[in-house]
Amino acid sequence: MSKPVVFVTRRLPDAVEERLKRDYEPRLNAGDQLPGPDEVVAGCKGADALIPCPTDKITADVINRLDDSLKVIATFSVGHEHIDIKAARERGIMVTNTPDVLTDATADIAMLLLLGAARRAYEGERMVRESTWGAWAPTAMRGVHVTGNRLGILGMGRIGQAMARRAAGFEMEVHYHNRSKLPADLEFGAMFHADLDSMLGVSDMLSIHCPSTPDTLKIINAQRLAKLPDGAIVVNTARGNVVDDDALIAALKSGKLFAAGLDVFDGEPNIHPGYRELTNAFLLPHLGSATMATRDAMGFRAVDNLDAFFAGQEPSDRVA
Repeated sequence: MSKPVVFVTRRLPDAVEERLKRDYEPRLNAGDQLPGPDEVVAGCKGADALIPCPTDKITADVINRLDDSLKVIATFSVGHEHIDIKAARERGIMVTNTPDVLTDATADIAMLLLLGAARRAYEGERMVRESTWGAWAPTAMRGVHVTGNRLGILGMGRIGQAMARRAAGFEMEVHYHNRSKLPADLEFGAMFHADLDSMLGVSDMLSIHCPSTPDTLKIINAQRLAKLPDGAIVVNTARGNVVDDDALIAALKSGKLFAAGLDVFDGEPNIHPGYRELTNAFLLPHLGSATMATRDAMGFRAVDNLDAFFAGQEPSDRVA
C-alpha cells in the first residue's frame, strides 16, 4: 500500500525528516529555499498533506488552487494566521498546529528580553566588542530593576502563564489581561484585569503574549502606550502586528518608554528600519522556539497530527 505524499515547504530538523522518510513519501526542501505561492501549489500537486511554516502564506488563492488530493495541512507552528482557515474549511481541508511544545522556550526568550532591555544588555555588549568600555563609574549604564517590579501580561494562554511562573521567581507583582479570568490555579498569583487599559496603568513592564487576530491588530498603539507608567518596558514574543511600530518607536525615542525587547516584528525579516537606530531596543531574530529540543518537538507534533489523520483518528491539535 502506498504511503501518503507530504509536501514540506522548508527544511526541518534531521530527526523529523527521518521520521517522515520512514512513514511517508515526503517531498523535502533540502536547500531550504523560501517557496512562493506557485511553488507551494506545484509542490502539493498529487500530494495528500502539506507541512508549511509561518514563513509560508497559505492564502485563499493558494488553497483554492490545491489539488483535490490535498486533505490536511499540518503547520510547523502554534500560530496559524498565515493560513486562511475559512478557505481551508470550505475546501474540506483539515488544519492542525503544534501547541504546548514551545511554551517554555518562548517564555524563556520573553524573560531574556525583559532582562536584556531592563539592564541595557545591547548597549553593554556593544561597548565590550567595540572597545568603548571605559572605567567603572557610579552613574554609568544604569538600568531598571526587574526584581520586585510590576509586570503586566497581555494574553494569559500557555506562554503567558509560563511567563507568570518565571516572574514569580523574580518576586514580581504580576497583573494580566485575558478574554476571561482564569481559574486560580492557572493564575500563579497574577491579578486579573477585565479592562486592558486598567492593567496597562499598573504595568511597569509589559509582556505581550496574545494571538494575532483581527481584534488584536495593533492593539498596542499610541493611546495604549500612553497609559503605561513613564519609563515602562515593553516586551513582545507574540506576533509583530499586534504592535504599532511607529507608535512604539516614537515612545522609545521620546523617553516615554525606557526600553523594549522584541523577538517578533511586523513584516519580518524586513523590520521597521527605525528599530535599528535605537540603542534602547533589544532585538532578536524570532528565536522564541529556537532550541534544538523544541524544534524537534514541533516537527514530531506536526507528524503526530498527520499520523492520526491518516489513521482515521481525530488529531489532537486540530484548528480547522
